[in-house]
Formats: sequence, C-alpha cells, structure tokens
Amino acid sequence: MENKALDEFLAAAVSKYQLITPDEPIPCFALLLGSVDGTTFTVERVAFACNARNADPAARREFAESIVPRFGPAYENETRGWWIDSRDLLRVAREAEADGLEILGSIHMHPDWHRIGPPAERGFTLSEHPTPMDQHVFVNTAWPVNLICYLERRGDVIFHALAAWAPPAVGGPGARCSELPLRVRTNVVAGV
Repeated sequence: MENKALDEFLAAAVSKYQLITPDEPIPCFALLLGSVDGTTFTVERVAFACNARNADPAARREFAESIVPRFGPAYENETRGWWIDSRDLLRVAREAEADGLEILGSIHMHPDWHRIGPPAERGFTLSEHPTPMDQHVFVNTAWPVNLICYLERRGDVIFHALAAWAPPAVGGPGARCSELPLRVRTNVVAGV
C-alpha cells in the first residue's frame, strides 16, 4: 500500500473517530484502487463514497430482513454498517479504469467501541480483525483485498493497527477470511 493512500484514509478515519458518541459509531469507508502484478496487489489510492444504508430501499430491506436477524440488533442503528452508494461505485470504477487502475477492495475503520460505545455493547472487542459481519461482506463482495484499520485512544493519543484480509475461497457457514501480508511503502529511499 502506498503511504499516501494510507495517510489519506487515516486522516479521514481519525476525523470521523473524533465525532463518535456512545450512540453513534460513525463509520469511515473507502475503496482501494490500484493494480495487480501476479499475486501482488498494489493499493495506489483510496476513493471515498457515500453510505446509502439509510436512504436506499434495497439497503434498508437487506439490513432489516437479513443483517439484523443474522448479526444482531446492534445493526438496527443506521450509522452502523456500510452499503456503498451504487452511483459512487460506478463513478469510482469509471475513474479508476480511466487512470489504468482497478477496484481491489475496501478499507474501513473499527473504533475501540468496547471502550467508547454504550455500556451494553462493551463486551465485544473490536480490532483490526474481521467481525462476523465483515466476513459476510468480504465473501459477498469477493474483492481480493479488504483492509481493517483499528483506531483506539490511549490518553490523548490515537493509535492505529492495520490488517489485510482475503475472502475465503469457498463461502458458506463457518468460512473464514485469511490474513494477507501487508506492506506500506514508505517515502524513504533505500540507501539514502
């Protein structure tokens, strides 16, 4: 992953993180744009998109009929979970193609919700590892690279941890994502 792309996402994620309240787990999501060379995926840019979760009738139906019954009442909160606006997805795909890039996957933030969320939800610890809902999304999008950026506050400092995940080769109950090696390209030139 290019350092510039990570920096852009981190700036947005930290900004959103600082707005989170115990009732509102404000999400931060972006698409990963880049190239593929054999088995190496290079993320060159991120592209932010709108969350259509509370506006798109199909998204509302999916959450009400499938997501909430399967993953719990926490997903009744319309600021939790992400449903990318289809117009944004099409726009980003066209812009990426025009630049010789492709959509490789997505990146999203997990806050330290077990510390800052409502007391009733503090028993489930988030991290840079996928939740059951994340696994569901990764399987259904089938994008080869999915990043999770975990943010936590310790005193006055915000830390992050980052991990990359591939969807399971075969979906279905019990299918688990596999962790991918992740390297962030620095701006330092070797030997200088």
